[in-house]
Amino acid sequence: MLNYLGELISIGVAFSWTATALLSEFGSKRLGNLTLNVLRMGLALLFSLVLFGAVTGSVLPAGASGEAMGWMLLSGCVGYVIGDFCLFQCYIIIGSRFGQLFMTLAPLSAALMAWITLGQQMTLMSIVAMLVTLFGIGVSVLGRGERHKVSLRLPLNGVLFAIGAAMCQGIGLVLSKIGMDSYQVTDAMPQWLIPFSANFYRCVAGIIGFSLLLYFRRKSSPPLAGNRGEASLCTVFHDKKGLSVAIATTIFGPFVGVGFSLMAVQYTAAGIASTLMAMTPIIILLPSHWLFHEKITLRAIIGAFISVFGVSLFFLCH
Repeated sequence: MLNYLGELISIGVAFSWTATALLSEFGSKRLGNLTLNVLRMGLALLFSLVLFGAVTGSVLPAGASGEAMGWMLLSGCVGYVIGDFCLFQCYIIIGSRFGQLFMTLAPLSAALMAWITLGQQMTLMSIVAMLVTLFGIGVSVLGRGERHKVSLRLPLNGVLFAIGAAMCQGIGLVLSKIGMDSYQVTDAMPQWLIPFSANFYRCVAGIIGFSLLLYFRRKSSPPLAGNRGEASLCTVFHDKKGLSVAIATTIFGPFVGVGFSLMAVQYTAAGIASTLMAMTPIIILLPSHWLFHEKITLRAIIGAFISVFGVSLFFLCH
């Protein structure tokens, strides 16, 4: 069993991210996109402070240069503020099942960003993997329209939010890598703790960005399509179910999900770990049917498997 510890952890992460997606869909519809994200960022910061205090004796992370903090704050703006805003909005409009399907584009987005900024090469197999993933998404979301023409079976704004979320997550990942490469390993900041420190600064950018968006959102136009409005932070603390969902979303997502995904690559090859963790679009099919009564068609199942296979090709060819 221990020989496959990395693989088992990776599968556990896929289930953790599935829970995050389902909880986020429910929480976004109940509390509002921005309100839920402000809570998530605040709770993630709190959990991080407790972790640093328990491990290093100081609640604040050490070892980050000004350059590293700058990159991580930028990563938080792109990956959390813009990316998670788009992701949670797509959950409201098209649901977490389709949202997670589009998120299979995130590693491909990261590869393109790394090719542009870091000079990493794009192999022929990487390009094939991208095309296979896109084909799988197309199988799931495209259908036959009038006069036998191909048409989109989902609201266009939800699809655009989902694509934006995937692109921002990939770009944010590359920005995080640049920032973490600027860290210095010390006794106060061991190697394994660096990603948690990096995520701390990303969450700082996230809570500032989401708080500003929430402030201006309440002073502007009516709620976005599919959104019933943002709950006030004061009322959330009297909403036990909503608060419980926010806490669970934070634990399964930014905290446990990130931590165990990093642990997985310590015990198995990064390609294998990444492929297993990318199974969320398949795992989420049945829970989304049970919880949200979504119709699961053969086309949706085939499309999800093709997309995950495309991600597998991308990771395993490296």
